Amino acid sequence: MIDEPSVAALDAYDNKIVAFGEEAKKMLGKTPDSIIAARPLKDGVIASFKITEAMLRYFINRVSGRLRLFRPDIMVAVPVGATSTERRAVIDACVAAGAKNAYIIKKPVAAALGANVPIAAAEGHLIIDIGGGTTEVAVISLGDVVAATSVRVGGDKMDAAITNYIRKKYSLVIGEQTAENLKIKIGNVLPQKKDQTMELSGTNFVTGLPESIIVNSSDVMNAVQEEIQEIIGAVKTVLQKTPPELASDIMDKGMIMTGGGSMLRNLDQLFSKVTGVPCQLAEEARLCVVKGTGIAIENLDEYVRSVLWAKR
Repeated sequence: MIDEPSVAALDAYDNKIVAFGEEAKKMLGKTPDSIIAARPLKDGVIASFKITEAMLRYFINRVSGRLRLFRPDIMVAVPVGATSTERRAVIDACVAAGAKNAYIIKKPVAAALGANVPIAAAEGHLIIDIGGGTTEVAVISLGDVVAATSVRVGGDKMDAAITNYIRKKYSLVIGEQTAENLKIKIGNVLPQKKDQTMELSGTNFVTGLPESIIVNSSDVMNAVQEEIQEIIGAVKTVLQKTPPELASDIMDKGMIMTGGGSMLRNLDQLFSKVTGVPCQLAEEARLCVVKGTGIAIENLDEYVRSVLWAKR
């Protein structure tokens, strides 16, 4: 019903929200001193409680209207490595925004449900969910997580790495939206016979004047190398912690990638190459977590063991 980034724009003088979602994201890097565009969620957890609460209220109103008879139940997917304090902050923000009951589900479980993985079966499934703020790697069996790790590396860190690389190599300062567009359009993680190219515009770091340059997919590959290695390290850690019986299931079925960050070209091939385990990208990978969260809250009795929840 809503597909918007978690970005808010605030009036610098009275801290009132002036824009949310896609409208606010377009303001990133373009605002005057009187407006601050910010992300209330950072690395998968709440960075600003007040803005998160306001954003949740805005989304609730978008879906159910301002004049509603009943307060809705809300379920939120959180990183598997979130602390109890971070989980409690999410619940409190939901209740403050108007939820009747607030539920929390681990992101890898939600991702698996959204990717149509039969999580209730007595067999192992390895999920790699690369989101904006975090990457979740988990082995799921009998409806819950058996082995998992969460690293605070995702699409946002990749965008920042691309920005830094372009600045160092070409002395060009670009914004995070330009870096994200570059990653989406020509991003790759494996060397190609023929590089794709794209024109970038920004500010020359030395002269301070506007400038345009041509960059190629190898630049993106080199820029995100460190972040990709960290994700590979997380995958290897979980594979090492996986019980042998489940490991054999994973070898048979392969790993499943979800999340927007997993759509980087040839990432599945790279994971297969370095781990020796087949890897595939889920259908509608970017939407798997939200789809799975919806399935879980609609069938709460069935998935209650997978859900950490608090009632008010």
